[in-house]
Amino acid sequence: MMPCVRASDIAYEQLRAEIIDWVLKPGAPLSEIDTAERIGVSRTPVREALARLTAEGLVSSIGRTARVAPLSRDHVVQLYEVREALETYAARLAARRREPARFESLLQEFRPATDSHAPDAEHSARFAGALEAEIDVAAANHYLTGQLDHLRGQLARVRNHAHASALRLRRAFDEQILIAEAVLAGDETLAVHATAIHLHNSLAAALRILPELDTSPVGTTPS
Repeated sequence: MMPCVRASDIAYEQLRAEIIDWVLKPGAPLSEIDTAERIGVSRTPVREALARLTAEGLVSSIGRTARVAPLSRDHVVQLYEVREALETYAARLAARRREPARFESLLQEFRPATDSHAPDAEHSARFAGALEAEIDVAAANHYLTGQLDHLRGQLARVRNHAHASALRLRRAFDEQILIAEAVLAGDETLAVHATAIHLHNSLAAALRILPELDTSPVGTTPS
């Protein structure tokens, strides 16, 4: 028997995807009645979905009005500050606890065949996701990866708006290859530094591409 999918899960997954993909833009109102009618569920599942999205930082509320959370340059900087703290430590633990065969397999699958091979956006995204998943497994710290999961929806929203150039895709791919190699080698120091450099460059690239973002202070909602 197929497992029953809860209506609140359907509402959550659809709204989350729409926010991350910018179908629903920062500040967009999320009326329970209108959203329930559009998705085809009752108001209770929508209310539950909005509560989950609020906990993830993708929805904010003023009074009884739910809106897509604002996304300012200040928000992006603060997200990356927390991301760096968590991901550098995850890389350290991964280098300490990894199963070498898993990272050898990862590098064999995704490393470009030649230095002239330029990864496209799809290849880069698949490698980034696979590396992230392997580091989560190798770090073997449920609390740490739980905190990272909490941020990933917000980070995906930033990435989907700040479309990387071909040059940035190539450099990001090379940076992530170095992270994977450092973890494979069990070099904690290099894994930490390579991760920090990658995140520094990713933030700089995002901020160059996002000059039009709202600059409201963190915690406020655009009018």
